[in-house]
Amino acid sequence: MKLRIIVLTAAINGAAAAAAASGHGPVFGAATPTLGRGGWSVDEAWTLRDGEGDERQQMVKTMLSFGVTENLQISGSIPVVMRDASVSPARMMSAMSSDREVEGLVAYRFQRRPVGVGGRQESTVYVGGTVPLEQRRSGTPAGASFEIGGATGYASRAHYVWVGGGVQRFAERDGERLGTSTLLTLVYGYRPPPLRTEAGKPDLRFFVEATAENRGAPAGAGAVASGARTLFIGPTALLLHKAFGVEGGVLFPAYQTVAPESVRERVRVALNVSYFFWLR
Repeated sequence: MKLRIIVLTAAINGAAAAAAASGHGPVFGAATPTLGRGGWSVDEAWTLRDGEGDERQQMVKTMLSFGVTENLQISGSIPVVMRDASVSPARMMSAMSSDREVEGLVAYRFQRRPVGVGGRQESTVYVGGTVPLEQRRSGTPAGASFEIGGATGYASRAHYVWVGGGVQRFAERDGERLGTSTLLTLVYGYRPPPLRTEAGKPDLRFFVEATAENRGAPAGAGAVASGARTLFIGPTALLLHKAFGVEGGVLFPAYQTVAPESVRERVRVALNVSYFFWLR
């Protein structure tokens, strides 16, 4: 957290407020916003997957992001604390892995055009990869992965709609390979009239998010686990004020088919705190 102390004065100016508004979206789903040129952000995320039989998987992860240009952003994340459970592997948050692995992502917003008064249509593509910090995951040797995804949608002062997703494919290790993850997300957001305040005032937005994942079964001679298919839906919210952003929410299962050795989930919870700054 030394960075926060070093850049505190620069972070609380009006420019930081602009970066917060442009550099953050929903909690779980894929979105199009990127940081402004020269902007940085530090994210501290806590997630919980609560399953049957008091099985709970928890994670605390740190992500650092930098805006190379207005439309190009690079990010890296690393787990700080991880508590495993017998829940099947899953990607809870589109922008941040839920496993013990270092992750790097490059986001490029290749389309941005005005729509009506105060609205815009945007599209962003994501490319990255992960390096595991553990030897095995759910009994299967854990290899590095390659990720590609994207999001497209519409944003205005009142309404936000994003459709996105991605694919994460793992490399083979010791003759086995973790199952490929295919993620689809849908987000609708709304900012009520009383909350459409001027720049510099607290900015609160509400979302309904849905994530659907098809997690393939591990492959290889020793693979014994099965895949999983899930659909989760729930409410979330995002509060932006000056150099800070706080977002959180819950997702509930609408559909899930998991391996016999895995427990069914009852709820997913996420809380993310962001800090925006410039290094001058």
